[in-house]
Amino acid sequence: MCLAIPGRIVETYVEHDVRMGKVDFGGVSKNVCLVLTPDADVGEYVIVHVGFSLHVIDEGEAQQVFAFLRHIDELNELRTDASESAAERLL
Repeated sequence: MCLAIPGRIVETYVEHDVRMGKVDFGGVSKNVCLVLTPDADVGEYVIVHVGFSLHVIDEGEAQQVFAFLRHIDELNELRTDASESAAERLL
C-alpha cells in the first residue's frame, strides 16, 4: 500500500533543469520534484508521494487529510495505551 501526503509549497526553484519545491508537511520541510504539477505555485497544497508532487489540491481538502491523519494517530495511541495496560496487568 502506498501513501501520499499533502504539503504546502513554501518555495520553488530549479535544480539541474528540473522544477523543484520546498514543501512543508506540518513543520517538516522536504525538497519535492514539481515536474508532474507544473502549474503548482508557492502557497498551494500538493499531494506528494516518494518525493514527487502528484497533483494540486485545495487547502480544505488538505486540512481534511491532516484531520484524518491526526485521528489515526489518536487511535494508535489508544491502542498502545490499551496494550500497555493489558501487559501491566499480566505482571
